[in-house]
Amino acid sequence: MSNGKKEPDDFDEEELIRSEFESIVSGLSLDESAPTTYLDDLDRIDEEKFIQPNPPKQSPKGFINSAKRAINRWLNRDYHEDDGVAL
Repeated sequence: MSNGKKEPDDFDEEELIRSEFESIVSGLSLDESAPTTYLDDLDRIDEEKFIQPNPPKQSPKGFINSAKRAINRWLNRDYHEDDGVAL
């Protein structure tokens, strides 16, 4: 008979869930203090002053010759595994 009182042997799922939740939460650290923030990291990157490479300008003829040399090197390479490139 159930008279609203729980027997000691009864399985209390809600109490089990509550105790599991409390054990998980007790192990969490809610301390969000950190030595730096994302914005500090962005400022530091700006301070490092990345210098973009600036190759010398080529004439159209020099550019075409450079492309021909690159294509010839690719066609005459020793190792011919399929790299997905097709000419």
